[in-house]
Amino acid sequence: MSQLTGNVTKLRVELGERSYFIVIGSNILKNLGKVLRQIHKHDRVVVVTTHPIGKHYDQEVHATLAEAEFLPEVFALPDGEPFKNHDTLMSIYNFLIDYHYDRQTLLLALGGGVVGDITGFAAATFMRGIPYVQVPTSLLAMVDSSVGGKTGVNHPHGKNMIGAFHQPILVFIDFSTLDTLPDAEFRAGFAEVIKYGVIWSGEFFDYCRVNLARIMEKDSSCMLEIIRRSCEIKAEVVRQDERESGIRAILNYGHTFGHALEAITKYEHFKHGEAVALGMIIGARLSQRLEMLPADQANAIETLIKDSGLPVRFPAHIDPEDIWDRMRRDKKVHNGKLRLVLPVRIGRIEIRDDVDKAPIMATLRETREAQ
Repeated sequence: MSQLTGNVTKLRVELGERSYFIVIGSNILKNLGKVLRQIHKHDRVVVVTTHPIGKHYDQEVHATLAEAEFLPEVFALPDGEPFKNHDTLMSIYNFLIDYHYDRQTLLLALGGGVVGDITGFAAATFMRGIPYVQVPTSLLAMVDSSVGGKTGVNHPHGKNMIGAFHQPILVFIDFSTLDTLPDAEFRAGFAEVIKYGVIWSGEFFDYCRVNLARIMEKDSSCMLEIIRRSCEIKAEVVRQDERESGIRAILNYGHTFGHALEAITKYEHFKHGEAVALGMIIGARLSQRLEMLPADQANAIETLIKDSGLPVRFPAHIDPEDIWDRMRRDKKVHNGKLRLVLPVRIGRIEIRDDVDKAPIMATLRETREAQ
């Protein structure tokens, strides 16, 4: 990491022999090749991206890799959550096989959460596992999906139902790429930042609330702080529980409800962060209904989500019974019991598997738009 200078933060995800660094800074993409060369000795690299992202960054990434004497090739995927599927995954395999890539090949995910998840799963499974690097370009990917080694693709019956744990060898975050991120995508990513405040740190939640205007303007110091702190929290949770057998489940706050909303609408109506935002509100209001979370805390969660420009009610045409049915198929169901991550105060969470259907349905109905 000696090639990096200036206002750069380096965190380490401590996982024994699978440990890796998260590098965070602005306008550091040009240093990617030199940093990567310090930890990877083989030459062949496939940069997996999408056409919209590649239009902005694939030439710069290709140049920095070539300067470090890598042999990069770029492979572009279709853009969007509906393409995070088996067919797209097979297209990556076909490219790797057709051009005789081998076990020493490095995959580099350049893009948002969809690119990172599907590239990571391809790396986990091609020739039983090859290395990969995460270079996230969306806020959601920077603070959440690029860290922790969860990889996968969607199935028509559920999000990320097919996947594997496979840690990257490096996460390289240049948050100047957020300058080209549409505002709606930025807000969607911010939902995951809010999540970290709710599940881990009331102080961080307050920082986001107090500095919301500057965050929405993508103020550089705020960007560094929210990305650094989010990654720090996730790295600590992953260190304690890499494969989600315990504490890591708290990262699913908002996701069980959110994934159900995404699947019902065939991944076309909501951005992932928008669905998670709704899921967090549903979870907070359910916790309030169960007398676990004070009303003022539930209100604070909903207010921050609303003030961030995220949805607080799901469309009236979505049947709460359909949400219930989808949640029952979720991969987080254990022994037939639905595990829900519910806040008891901002900064503290509990996992419950004993919540009856009735309060869940009542909460879903009150979080639905009026018909």
